[in-house]
Amino acid sequence: MINASLTELRAALDARKISSVELTQLFLQRIERLNPTINAFITVDPVHALANAREADARIGRGEAGPLTGIPLAHKDLFCTQGMLTTCGSKMLANFVSPYDAHVVSQLKGAGAVLLGKTNMDEFAMGSSNESSHFGPVANPWDLRRVPGGSSGGSAAAVAARMVPIATGTDTGGSVRQPASLTGITGIKPTYGVVSRYGMVAYASSLDQGGALAASASDCAALLNAMAGFDPRDSTSLERPAEDYCRDIGASAATGKPLAGLRIGLPTEFFGPGMADDVRTAIDSALDTYRALGAHTVEVSLPNAQLAIPAYYVIAPAEASSNLSRFDGVRYGHRASNYRDLDDMYRKSRAEGFGSEVKRRILVGTYVLSHGYYDAYYLQAQKLRRLIAEDFRRAFGTCDVIAGPTSPTTAWSIGEKSDDPVQMYLSDIYTIAVNLAGLPGLSHPCGFGDGQLPVGLQLIGDYFSEARLLGTAHHFQQATDWHTRRPEIAA
Repeated sequence: MINASLTELRAALDARKISSVELTQLFLQRIERLNPTINAFITVDPVHALANAREADARIGRGEAGPLTGIPLAHKDLFCTQGMLTTCGSKMLANFVSPYDAHVVSQLKGAGAVLLGKTNMDEFAMGSSNESSHFGPVANPWDLRRVPGGSSGGSAAAVAARMVPIATGTDTGGSVRQPASLTGITGIKPTYGVVSRYGMVAYASSLDQGGALAASASDCAALLNAMAGFDPRDSTSLERPAEDYCRDIGASAATGKPLAGLRIGLPTEFFGPGMADDVRTAIDSALDTYRALGAHTVEVSLPNAQLAIPAYYVIAPAEASSNLSRFDGVRYGHRASNYRDLDDMYRKSRAEGFGSEVKRRILVGTYVLSHGYYDAYYLQAQKLRRLIAEDFRRAFGTCDVIAGPTSPTTAWSIGEKSDDPVQMYLSDIYTIAVNLAGLPGLSHPCGFGDGQLPVGLQLIGDYFSEARLLGTAHHFQQATDWHTRRPEIAA
């Protein structure tokens, strides 16, 4: 059962071949066995998980089950969860128990999914390797000496190691897609505003978006169906008709050429220097598969994509410096034990509560927003953001989806880039532009590089084209078996 798809799990639950309680116990046992090695979970709650599983079994017995009823799930630890720790991977919130549920949490609770626990992450979602967590780094299940990517690395590692079938993540600059690539699973970041940010602790409000992580595109589609939807409590939530993200997941690739007529754009900027040779080989082979499925490739250009990283690392820290100002030791979160006055309490609480990467981004953000530098940095970065979005608009005039690598390399060793923040930032070079433009993006496994480490291919769509991206990836996965490969530890 640990390697079953959501469709298979749904059928087994409905046929009473296994109960939700038994399924939940199975995954809780795997977490107990594997988490000391992988460190994917910060919090595990077996008591409430089993209680929810019993409720799910009752719903199934009454014939009231939906697609996710009784399915075990994990949330990234920045989704507020009532009565459970929500730490954001930080000492600042190490003892914070949320008094309410995030919209995503309540949606999935209503769908009958069984929450097993909260997953490890880079502190306040600031990082690309899951090494900045106060609770220690997460190990990549394919090679425990390597990173799983970040900031949703705990969720990605948990799914890759089959400690849970599905998990939520968030994506500010690639934090769902990049860890999905490095751990050999599928991850999707929808169009900005499709998933409510209510109760999702903010890093960079104009970029953050909740996303789905699972073994396959079809599983991600089922999870996204439950996550998405308008929420009046979030001013950036989009009020639009509900969609079925499974609608383009249909006939298998054995029935002719299911992607006939699909135009896949290949940006020249994504295929230049900087991509590792082993990644290039896997990507080229995957594109050949897409052509065999009936798609044809066209060259497109995203001339301002090279400016995405400098624009992002002005905008995101600027917004972070504002969002994280609420953590002052007064109302909740860590408070220094010894201080002279209010100012001293602020300084000491933040110095003790925040890690080095968070402090670095707060300082950068405060600087670029300060008097005399706002126009020179922040305003210019916002102009670049518009140019990047315009590049995508023009490209989608000649193609239906854009494809390329998700990450320039496979997973690197833990500690390898810790002392060089710029090299760490460059690991998101192919994903950040998607967030700046607010577009949907998906990463799916497409092969292996040196050392049998997973490689992910990224698909980027126009606004609200999530169903097309998921259907496109699904047809690729019907014709290949990369998404079914398991790390040895997941056996």
